[in-house]
Amino acid sequence: MLLNRLWIGLFLSALAVGLGKLFFFGDMMIFKEMVDALFESAELAFKIALFLTGALCLWMGFMEIGEKGGAIRALTKVVSPLFGKLFPDIPKDHPAVGSMMMNFSANMLGLDNAATPLGLKAMGQLQELNPKKDTASNAQIMFLVLNTSGLTIIPVSILAYRSGAGSVSPSEVFLPILFSTFFASLIGLIVVSIKQKINLLNKTILAYLGTLTLFIVGLLLLLYNNPELVEPVSNVGGNLLLFSVIIVFLGLGIRKKINVYEVFIDGAKGGFDVAIKIVPYLVAILVAIGVFKASGAMEMMFDGVRYLLKLASVANTEFIEALPTAFMKPFSGGAARGMMLETFATHGVDSFIGKMSATFQGSTETTFYVLAVYFGSVGIKKTRYAAGVGLIADLAGIIAAIFISFLFYT
Repeated sequence: MLLNRLWIGLFLSALAVGLGKLFFFGDMMIFKEMVDALFESAELAFKIALFLTGALCLWMGFMEIGEKGGAIRALTKVVSPLFGKLFPDIPKDHPAVGSMMMNFSANMLGLDNAATPLGLKAMGQLQELNPKKDTASNAQIMFLVLNTSGLTIIPVSILAYRSGAGSVSPSEVFLPILFSTFFASLIGLIVVSIKQKINLLNKTILAYLGTLTLFIVGLLLLLYNNPELVEPVSNVGGNLLLFSVIIVFLGLGIRKKINVYEVFIDGAKGGFDVAIKIVPYLVAILVAIGVFKASGAMEMMFDGVRYLLKLASVANTEFIEALPTAFMKPFSGGAARGMMLETFATHGVDSFIGKMSATFQGSTETTFYVLAVYFGSVGIKKTRYAAGVGLIADLAGIIAAIFISFLFYT
């Protein structure tokens, strides 16, 4: 299993670098720093899980209201023709379709905390259809890859961090992130479709993807020609839309004459149960990353990348300073966020490196985090090609982000 090899590889790499520093440079503190990182990462994992517990209870409670009130059923009918082609193993009007759409919508708005519980609910519903409970199904892989490619229309959280760091123009990264994530999502969809022998030239798929493309291009043109609209759309639009969804769910629940409070509590209980299952997977992945970073292995890796680019006669290697954010994002959104904020503090939030780091943060998703948490929540151990395709989509997003950053920020 790829996650198993990755986990062992991070620890062995950290051990090798630590021993090298001890014997060749006499660094007597290196293993203390690695052990400290071990426990600090475990504490961080629990803090994330603790916060996630609240988010899970909140959003799974509202999802339960939406399901009982009929909102999810209505959403399912709208997207069922497309999902019927991309997810042929899912029965028509299955509740997993609505949950997946809600998850994708939250990701498009850059609302990470809202997307995770919705995604976990969808993964649980897909698991009910999975004949091999320990092996990822085609539908689960397609869902995970589209999730990890992370198409983001309005990166609300990143704009908030840039604003908090004192950016003169927080929304400057808006368009580059949109372009980068769209490219990553498209590549991820194409690769999975090839693996699963899905015909992307089908009229239904072309109609939906064409409409989405026109919407994105139209939005880009609107904001490009009216730059004064970027800030209000970014800061207000996403949160307003999300809160409107909650009000609609409540309204439909009241219309159906259901006890919305009791239904919310029932859904929230399910969120708590899922959160408990997630903790071990979070601890496992974050402690490995923490030790790898504390050993200095990550720093050495990027020094090697810098050297290879110089050998390849790449004139401008300035973007390498922003790569730690891109490297950490597939593993942990929190760790990548920390790298981004550290880059802001070191190079300036409105510097080329600062803006590129923010673009990296928004251009890909937390592939291994999602892989561990989503599949771990339903007990899947054999992930098949999910991680590989997810990383291909991540790489596509990173490469796109590099070129787009040079186009927009220089």
